[in-house]
Amino acid sequence: MYYHCRAGTELNRATGLVCGSGYDQQNRSLTKERENMPKMKTNRAAAKRFRKTGTGKLVFSKSFASHILTKKTAKRKRQLRKKQLLTKANQKQVRRMLAKG
Repeated sequence: MYYHCRAGTELNRATGLVCGSGYDQQNRSLTKERENMPKMKTNRAAAKRFRKTGTGKLVFSKSFASHILTKKTAKRKRQLRKKQLLTKANQKQVRRMLAKG
C-alpha cells in the first residue's frame, strides 16, 4: 500500500522505500542498486589498441606497418608484424582506460 509523503514521492509502508529514489527510510541507507554507481567506462580508443594476454600483460601492435611499404625492407616489415609488450611506465594509465579488463 502506498501513501503520499510529499509532492512527487510515495512511501511503501511494507518495505519502507520511497518509490523511485532507492532510499530505504527504515535503515537510512542507499539500497543495493544505488551503491554500485557510478560505473567505470572503458575508453573505446584504448580498447581497440591494447589487449590483455592470458597472464595479464598488455600488448599492442606496432605502428608504421599499414602503407608506404615498398621502401621498407623485408626485415623491418616482418618485425612490425609482431606484437609489442607495453612498458611498465604506461601500464597504470592503460589499465585505468581498460577498466573492465
